[in-house]
Amino acid sequence: MHSSEGALTRGVAHDKNRVMDRSDTKLETLPGVDATGACDKAASRLREILHHLQHGEVPINVIQKSLQYAASVLETATTSESKKDHPGILTNCNPSCSIVTPSKKRSTGQPSAISDLTRQLVDEDDLSEVQPDAVPDEVRDWLATTFTRHATAQRRRGDDKPRFRSVANAIRAGIMVDKIYRRICTPAVMQIPNNITKHLKNMDNWSFDVFSVNQVSSGQILRYVTTDLLNRYGLISKFKIPVTVLENFLIHVESGYGKYKNPYHNNIHAADVTQTVHYMLCQAGLANWLTDVEVFATLFAAVIHDYEHTGTTNNFHVMSGSEMALLYNDRAVLENHHLSAAFRLLKDENLNVLQNLSKEEYRDFRGLVVEMVLGTDMSSHFHHLKTIKTLITHKELNIDKAKSMALVLHCCDISHPSKEWRLHFPWTKLLMEEFFQQGDKERELGLPFSPLCDRNTTLVAESQIGFINFIVSPSMEILGDLLDKIQLTIAQINRPAEGSSSEENGDKTECNSRIKSTKDVNYASLDTANGPGFEYKANPSSNSASSSATLGLGNGKKIQRPWVLCLEHNKAFWQERAKKDAEIKALEDGQRSSSKEHQDETSHFSFSSSEKQ
Repeated sequence: MHSSEGALTRGVAHDKNRVMDRSDTKLETLPGVDATGACDKAASRLREILHHLQHGEVPINVIQKSLQYAASVLETATTSESKKDHPGILTNCNPSCSIVTPSKKRSTGQPSAISDLTRQLVDEDDLSEVQPDAVPDEVRDWLATTFTRHATAQRRRGDDKPRFRSVANAIRAGIMVDKIYRRICTPAVMQIPNNITKHLKNMDNWSFDVFSVNQVSSGQILRYVTTDLLNRYGLISKFKIPVTVLENFLIHVESGYGKYKNPYHNNIHAADVTQTVHYMLCQAGLANWLTDVEVFATLFAAVIHDYEHTGTTNNFHVMSGSEMALLYNDRAVLENHHLSAAFRLLKDENLNVLQNLSKEEYRDFRGLVVEMVLGTDMSSHFHHLKTIKTLITHKELNIDKAKSMALVLHCCDISHPSKEWRLHFPWTKLLMEEFFQQGDKERELGLPFSPLCDRNTTLVAESQIGFINFIVSPSMEILGDLLDKIQLTIAQINRPAEGSSSEENGDKTECNSRIKSTKDVNYASLDTANGPGFEYKANPSSNSASSSATLGLGNGKKIQRPWVLCLEHNKAFWQERAKKDAEIKALEDGQRSSSKEHQDETSHFSFSSSEKQ
C-alpha cells in the first residue's frame, strides 16, 4: 500500500498559501531591523503566519525568513547603545527558563535575584499568567541563541528604559514564536475527519464500538485511534515525533496487520486492545502511576502486540514446524515475531517514531514493551496470574511496573467477553472463524485438530462459558485487585508528607493533568446493551471483588468497573444458548437414532426375504 493512500487528511488552504508565497517577495521590502516601526511590522508578520497556520500549511521558507526577521528586530531592539557588559540574559540552563539580570548595584560575582525580576515584570506588564515552561526546549534554545549571540547587549545607564519596552515583551514574543512552533511540529497539522472525530470522542467508554469506527474510517481505524491517543497524552510533542514519520509508521503497522487477512487478529483487534489499554490508563488512573516514557511504551505495546499475526496459534507453528517456530525455538513464537518485526520497522529513519528518545529512555521503553508483549503468550497465563497474586498479597506498596503492565495488556487482549454483548458476540464469531480456518489447515496437513478448531464438532456456547469462567473472569478479578493496590500507591504518593510545604506537594498532582479526556463517562446502566430477557444489577451489599461494580481511586474518586456486569450478562446469555444447543443436539441425535433403527429394520427385512426365497 502506498503511503499516500492512507495519509491522514490535511486541511491545506492552497489559496492562502499562494498569498503567503506572494507575501514572501515582500520580505525584501520590509523596513530595516533598526527602523521606526520595525517591531510593529515583525509582530504583524508573525500574526499573519499564525492566521494562515490556522487554515492550513505555510511554506517553510516563508516561516524561516519571517522568524529570522523578527529575531533580528528583537535583538536590535534589546541592544542598548552603551557598550557595558551587564546584559540581561535569557538562559537555557534549566527547564524553568530562568531570566538572569544584573542587580542595581555593580556585580560582585553573586547571582541576581530572579524573584525580584519576576515581580518587576508582573508589576510592569501584568504577566502573572505567563508560565516559564510555556516555551519548549527548541524555542528556548532559539531565544537564548538569538539574545546571547552578541555580548554587547546591555541596559542603559541609570533608570533609562531600553528601546524595547521590557524583557517581558521579549517573553511575549517568545510565546508567539512558540505558537508557531507548535503549529509546525505538533499534530495540529494531522487533522482527523470530523465524522471520525465524532466517534473517537467515545474512546473513554469501556465498550467502545470499534466496528463502527472502522467502518467510517474505511478500514484505517488503528492509525486514527493511535494518533488521537498519542495526541491526548501529549506524547507526540513530548518526544518530538515527526508527523510524517508517525504517519508512515502507522501505515506500515496497519498494513502488517492485514498481511494474512485474518478474521480476528487484524487492525480492528489491535485498535480495540489499544483503546482498552487507554481505558485502564485514563479511567482506572494508571497514567498517574507511570512516567511519560512508560505511558508511551504501554500504548506502543498495545498497537504492535499482534503485528503480522499469521492467524494461527503458537501450537500450530510448533506442530507444523514452521520457519517462525524454528527461528524462535518453539518459545512464544508469535509474540517474539510481533516484537522483532515491529522494532525492525524502526530501523528505517522514515518510520522511527522513537528517533528523539535518549538512550536511557529507549532502553526503558523497549524493556517495557518486550515484557508486555511477551506477557500476551497464553501459555504463561496461569504463571503470570500467580506472580501478580503474590505481588498483591505483599503488604509493601512497591509494585513491579513491568509485570503489572504485562498483566494489563494481557487482560485487555482477552477482554472482549467482558464488553457489552453487541461487541462480544461479533468478536466471538470472528475468533471462531479464525480457529476453524486453522482447523481446515490442520486437516490438509494431516495434523490433529487443535482445541476449538474443528468446525464440525466445536460447541461455541460451551467454549465461551469455559473461557469466561476459567480465563477471563479470574484475570479481570486479579486485575481489579491490582488496580486497587496501585491506587493505594498513588494515594500514598499524593498524600502530603507531615511538615512539607504546599509547593513541594503541588508537584505530586502534576500527572493528573496529563490526560485530555473528552468527556465524563457514566456507566450507571448497561440495560441498553442487554439481550432479550436479561437484566443484571450490581448487589450494593456485596463486598467481594468479583461483584463490586466500582473501583476506588487514590484521589478519593470512584470509577465504574463495567466489566463485572458485562461478564455476568454474557455468561448468562451463553448459558441460554448452550441450553438451546443441547436441546437441538438431543433432537438431532434422536432423529439420527430413529433413522438408524429404521435402516436396521429395513436391512433385516431384506435379509429375511432373501433367505425365504
